[in-house]
Amino acid sequence: MIDYSKGFSAAYYATVVDPRTWRDADRIEITEASISRTASELRTTASFKCLDYPAETEQIVRIYIETSQHGSNERSALFTGLACSPSDEINGTITENKIDCYSILKYAQDVLLDRGWYAPVEMPASVIIRQLFEDIPAPIIIEDNSPELAEAVVAENGESKLSMVDKILTAIGWTMTVLGDGTIRIAPEEMKAKIAIDPLSFDIIEPEIDITRDWYSCPNVFRATSGNLSAVARDDSENSYLSTVNRGREIWMEETEVKLSTGESVADYALRRLKEEQRIQTAAKYNRRFLPDVYPGDVVQLIYPQIGMSGNYRIKSQTIEATHSARTTEEVTSV
Repeated sequence: MIDYSKGFSAAYYATVVDPRTWRDADRIEITEASISRTASELRTTASFKCLDYPAETEQIVRIYIETSQHGSNERSALFTGLACSPSDEINGTITENKIDCYSILKYAQDVLLDRGWYAPVEMPASVIIRQLFEDIPAPIIIEDNSPELAEAVVAENGESKLSMVDKILTAIGWTMTVLGDGTIRIAPEEMKAKIAIDPLSFDIIEPEIDITRDWYSCPNVFRATSGNLSAVARDDSENSYLSTVNRGREIWMEETEVKLSTGESVADYALRRLKEEQRIQTAAKYNRRFLPDVYPGDVVQLIYPQIGMSGNYRIKSQTIEATHSARTTEEVTSV
């Protein structure tokens, strides 16, 4: 078993995937690769270089990493998706093909919904999502007991099947992840940390860390409107450095047609939202060693009190390079 807190070596290759069985077929030897992952839109893209890739052929490919450490070996899929026609890079007598790859979600992004299409109220979200993704050959895992829609979700002009799924996920508060093997996973947003990273027991982050604390745009006045009712919450406290008193000016934020919780007044809502918007988010960007099965949307615990970073952070994006230790550039924000 690989201890990813220690050094390891890595090798890479790709395969052609049979869309009917979702299994590997032909192997492709690659010389370079880069995988990008986000928590939105297509979720993942990739590119790789190889020799003798067939031109004008669209097929599903899968990129693997094989890690080795003191006689232990593991294999992880980094990306599975559509590979388009390659471009050529010529160096003397050697011609190398560069192949750009798109998420398996491209099947749904490239199909527009009919005008007037809508997801009906009180329909389980899982049923609608499976209908919208019916043409995607990848396995789809949706956790049980997905909520029903409280309101109908109507397609706008230019609405694709993928953008509609994202609207439905926003409505129910769930998330979607495309795993390395192409499996689409849909589940409630995870709040527990998947792994703890610290410089003593699990030191995988390089020393250079970029940290941003975004408080400049935090409001100190919040107006909420629901129907004919409106309420304003203010922060005029001398003990709050975000307040109108200490900043010397008002910074307003407004929400209209708000949805109130049971027993909540508009004034309660305005005060709650003001406090939520005044929570200062810390964002960080760093490079680390590769970890399998950690994706954007997951939560990691970072324990670096010496630089003011101790707590849970949600991963926003990753870029994995096919280097000796699969160097991973990661961006996170505090939860």
